[in-house]
Amino acid sequence: MNEILSVLVNGEPREVGAGTTVADLVGALGLKPQQVAVERNKAIVRRDDHSKTFLEDDDELEVVTFFGGG
Repeated sequence: MNEILSVLVNGEPREVGAGTTVADLVGALGLKPQQVAVERNKAIVRRDDHSKTFLEDDDELEVVTFFGGG
């Protein structure tokens, strides 16, 4: 049986499966990894660590996207 975790993403509740990484979440949100910054429980998650950082129940994440322009 797969465990379901409850997390907050940009203040919105979301359910993810156990074993979900920050990289998995970014992909599920349809975002490009090179265009986002992720904060987990008030700490920045380095992009190199996205695939190694597993989400836990009650995590609070802020995902910010960057767009170039002029």
